[in-house]
Formats: sequence, C-alpha cells, structure tokens
Amino acid sequence: MVQKYQSPVRVYKYPFELIMAAYERRFPTCPLIPMFVGSDTMNEFKSEDGAIHVIERRCKLDVDAPRLLKKIAGVDYVYFVQKNSLNSRERTLHIEAYNETFSNRVIINEHCCYTVHPENEDWTCFEQSASLDIKSFFGFESTVEKIAMKQYTSNIKKGKEIIEYYLRQLEEEGITFVPRWTPPSITPSSETSSSSCKKQAASMAVVIPEAALKEGLSGDALSSPSAPEPVVGTPDDKLDADYIKRYLGDLTPLQESCLIRLRQWLQETHKGKIPKDEHILRFLRARDFNIDKAREIMCQSLTWRKQHQVDYILETWTPPQVLQDYYAGGWHHHDKDGRPLYVLRLGQMDTKGLVRALGEEALLRYVLSINEEGLRRCEENTKVFGRPISSWTCLVDLEGLNMRHLWRPGVKALLRIIEVVEANYPETLGRLLILRAPRVFPVLWTLVSPFIDDNTRRKFLIYAGNDYQGPGGLLDYIDKEIIPDFLSGECMCEVPEGGLVPKSLYRTAEELENEDLKLWTETIYQSASVFKGAPHEILIQIVDASSVITWDFDVCKGDIVFNIYHSKRSPQPPKKDSLGAHSITSPGGNNVQLIDKVWQLGRDYSMVESPLICKEGESVQGSHVTRWPGFYILQWKFHSMPACAASSLPRVDDVLASLQVSSHKCKVMYYTEVIGSEDFRGSMTSLESSHSGFSQLSAATTSSSQSHSSSMISRWRFC
Repeated sequence: MVQKYQSPVRVYKYPFELIMAAYERRFPTCPLIPMFVGSDTMNEFKSEDGAIHVIERRCKLDVDAPRLLKKIAGVDYVYFVQKNSLNSRERTLHIEAYNETFSNRVIINEHCCYTVHPENEDWTCFEQSASLDIKSFFGFESTVEKIAMKQYTSNIKKGKEIIEYYLRQLEEEGITFVPRWTPPSITPSSETSSSSCKKQAASMAVVIPEAALKEGLSGDALSSPSAPEPVVGTPDDKLDADYIKRYLGDLTPLQESCLIRLRQWLQETHKGKIPKDEHILRFLRARDFNIDKAREIMCQSLTWRKQHQVDYILETWTPPQVLQDYYAGGWHHHDKDGRPLYVLRLGQMDTKGLVRALGEEALLRYVLSINEEGLRRCEENTKVFGRPISSWTCLVDLEGLNMRHLWRPGVKALLRIIEVVEANYPETLGRLLILRAPRVFPVLWTLVSPFIDDNTRRKFLIYAGNDYQGPGGLLDYIDKEIIPDFLSGECMCEVPEGGLVPKSLYRTAEELENEDLKLWTETIYQSASVFKGAPHEILIQIVDASSVITWDFDVCKGDIVFNIYHSKRSPQPPKKDSLGAHSITSPGGNNVQLIDKVWQLGRDYSMVESPLICKEGESVQGSHVTRWPGFYILQWKFHSMPACAASSLPRVDDVLASLQVSSHKCKVMYYTEVIGSEDFRGSMTSLESSHSGFSQLSAATTSSSQSHSSSMISRWRFC
C-alpha cells in the first residue's frame, strides 16, 4: 500500500532570499540532522543572468534501523538524489528527492516548495508532499515502512527548527538582509543569449509531482514543513500550520497530512459547502485517522444531513411547546476546559409522557438541534478562550430515575437517538458526568452501553449518591461558581425542571405516525430501495410535448442503472398483495415496480435515454426534454457485472430470496420535477450529459439524444 504525506502550509516571517541563505547552510552536511552524513554535487547549472540555479546532489543517509536489517539488506548507508531548482526571478525553490538505494524494491518520492507568501511578500511559505511504496524488502516490508514513517515524521518536526537555527546564525554574523535578484544590465549583444537562457531556465524549473518519504530527503523535508507551493488559488485553498494549531489543536505531522488530504478530496469532489475543518477532523479522530474509513462515515453523514436538511434545523425548526416546558435539559455556561456545558436532568424528565405526546421523531429532531447548537457554541468558545474547543461536556443528573424510565418505547427512542448521534456527531462529547446514579441505573446502562462507541464510553464518569461532592468529583471539572443550584451549587440553573407531561397532551398512535412522517418528509427527497431483480420505478405523466423532466438523486448504497422509458398507455399500479411481502413502505425507503411483466420493450414501451450506470457514492443531476405526451417511467435498477436484459422482470420469489442477501440491495435518494420548456433555465439546445466528481464537472462530457430528445446529466461523487 502506498503511504502518502501532505504537509500544511508553514510560514516563515522572513523574506524569501534570507530563507534561501539559511537553507544553503544545510549543505554539504547538517549537524542538526545526525542521519544526514553528507552530500556530493552531481550536476549544477546557472543561467547567465543568475536567475536560475539548478543543483543535483547525492545525499548519504545513515538510517536508524536494526543492525540485523542492515546486515540482511547488505548496506550501511542509504543514498538519495535531490534536485533543487531555484528561480530567483520568481522567488521559488522546488525540491525533488528520490531514493537511489533499493529503487527496484522501494519507491520514495518527495516534493518540497518554498514560495513567497501570497499576502505578504516579505514572508516565505513552505509545503511538502511525499509518498512511499514498498514493493518488497526481504520479508520485512512492514518493518521498513514503520521505520521510514517514524524517521520521516521525526525530521518533519525538526524542519522549521533547523531553518530558524541558521537564521539565528546569520543574524549573529550580522546578516539580516539579502537583496533580491535584479536582472543585469541588458546590452544589445546579450539579448539573444539572455532570451535563450530564459527558455532553458523555464524548461528546468519544472514543478515536480508528489514526492516521497525519507527523513527530509529533499533537504526541505529536513528543513521545515513551512508553507505553500507555487501560489495557486486563494489562501483558503490550503491549511496554514499556525491556523491548525490555533483552531484545531496540536496534531502530529501524519494527522495533519490526513486532514489535508481528506480536505483536498472534498474540495475536488464535493459540489456543495465543504464541511468545516474541525468537523472533518472529528470523523478522522473517530476512525483513528484512517482516511478511507473516515471518508466513508463522513459521506454517509453528509448524505443524511442533505436528506433531512439538518444544516438548517436551527433556523427553520421551532421545538414544540411541550418540549420547551417538559424537556429537562439546557446549556449552562462551560467547564474548566472551556467546553460548553449541557445539563440534562434525566431523572426529572417524563420520557414516557414526551414520547406519547410528541413521538420519537420530534424527540430525535430536538436532540439534533441540541447537537447543532453545541457545534456552534464550540466555535464561539474557540474564539473566546483562544484555544481549540471541538467538544462539549454533558452533565446528567439521574436523581429520580426509576422503572418508569425503562418504558420500552422510551428506551427504543433513546437507543435510536444514540445511534443517530454516534453516526453523525462523532468526537463531539468531551466528557459525560453522570451524577446521583440510583440502583436502577445498571439496568439502563446494560441496555444502552452496547450502542455506545468504545472511545465515547471512556469519557463517562459515573458517581453514585453524593460521591460527586468528594475528591475527584464535580469540582475537578466545573468551577464552583457554575455548579447548578440543584446540585448544592451557587449558580441558578435555568434548565426546565421537567415533571409529568399531562395526559391531555398525549396523542393517538395514528396522530403520532402521521406527525413522524411529516417531520421527516419535509425534505424534498424521497428514499427508495432497489433489490437485485426488483427495480424501483416512478411514473410521470406528460401532457404537453417538449416538457422537461428533471431529476436529482444520490446513490447511497450499491451500484445502479438509471433508465428512462416512454409508453403511450399507463401501467397498472402494483397490487398490494403482490408487493406487500417485500416492499418497504417506511420513510426510510420504498420499492415500487410499474412495468408489467407481459410488456415487451419496443412494443409496449420504449427506451428514450441510454442506460446510465451510477456507482455507489455518486450524485446525479439531469433532465430530459420530452418529445411526445404520454407516460414516462424513471427506473433505478440493481447493477451487477453481468448486466440483466432490460426486458427481464423479477418474480416475487426471486425478490424474496434476494432480500436475504444485503449485498443485493441498493438505496437511492431522489427528487424529480416536471417543468415547461419555456420555464427551463437555459437553452434546450445546450443540454448535454456530463460527469463530475461530487463537486465539479469533469472535462469528460457526452451528449445523449434519442428520438430528437435532449437531455442533461451531471454526476458527482459524495462518498
């Protein structure tokens, strides 16, 4: 597996020329880097005007590896080739490094770059990237990888210190300013040679691809992870090391790299608003900085947020009055670490009454709004306290907890809330203080704890009786002035006291079901399940030719084939008894099949668009300009490697069998709309199909036109 590293942008508050003077002092060897034994110049080029200086060195490294491994490998030293391309005119230095030793077994590449800060020409930026690919190494591949990563990250940490050491050395020698390069006076006889020199310089100062791994091999890696590569785009495109430390905390070089690489992936593939850096970091922490795993759960969460419009919940949703009166929880100042403090008097809350009066979905939505408010408060406290705050503390008072709280529907609602919060708000709970736990608490804990992530469970502190008042208790985490009055503190707490919800507010099961559906179908999107042998189909009736059918769907699970058909007659609606055994009718997804099994493609209905294969994680947007009135069927079909014939139709037995295999199930979230051609934005003649990545259209575009119809499809990945 290829290991990659990408540094944040690191900034030196010194001019580029002074940084270059300090950098050159690292050669031919650097006592601050014990493993860097020495270097020899292999090739060197200087342009006539002095603007371009390219030097290639062979660097000798004494890698800190077990003696046995060195003996097996048959080497005492490792050699790398480093090429430095300095362009004094543009004020850039590009550094490439690759391994010469064991190049047929191990591929190490590194690229570093010094540039002028985009907003302050008297500052210098540094950025580096590296990759390590171990093909084979005498059976010690894993050991070599660990050694390489350990030493490389160690030298990255030293990088900035080394440059600053030589800057101080220059200052002690009285060198605090190095003049910028200026072109020599041009004479007519030298114009020709100068022109050719510029061309040669341009060809040599090429930006090298991503590079590699091995203890600051590129000289820069050793020297300092400090700032951006050639100034491309805006400063917002990249993360500054000082910004990371100020707003995100102290991260190891590899953790910084994971954050930057995942963020870059989102910028390249995600069309909508990029999640905030602290939110991306939470998902990485939740998966121990495994990028692939973090990306998977983050994409699922982004889809969930989009479907249920969670980003707008604080602005668009007002909690029912019953919640405001009887939900015994609220925000209350902050703990000693500056984390927002949420107080929940669970023992005083009538969970059964709230569920009976509001339903499970309203409670869930209220908890989501609490979490969204928590994210907002973390941002505010980060600014107020001047240090990164990405989680909150929750204080749960269980006085009054009894068997009433173990009412089965209430526990079910609690478990679902935990499941949703764990999946979509990872690493937001900094500490959970459970106070005055009664004897019935172990029963509740037994039911709930299996649904709580291990990392989250480690943050729980449980106190029985009045133990919270003793050593190691509440005062260790919350200032005395903030302890709520109901815990014998001095601070008046405005959290509602809860109490029993009047039975007059209870609603019937039918009312609750309708309300739950209403809450979660406020989104314009619908969900559907697609099974192997059982496509999902929707019917659109067109009265006026040249109408435009538009669609927007996300492939949440599995790979599907998207088709559009036209028929002059309406298909019969599916019979409930034939589909009831396997259709899903909950808000989470449904499955409807409209094309009758006796219909024949080409006789009873026709395909008006070429089939579009959509992979898991893609979002697809498109439109079709209808040529004829009639009935159009949009179909999402399970995609398997041996493609099924378009006319093959499933039998109920096949569908029931396929339901037993989770890999034979796909899920889509879709929205469709029909508009008149005169109301469609843009020219009908300009509609074309195009594919992209989750955010931007790629260069590859194709057009689809059948029966003189026009269509447009754009697709991007969201997971």
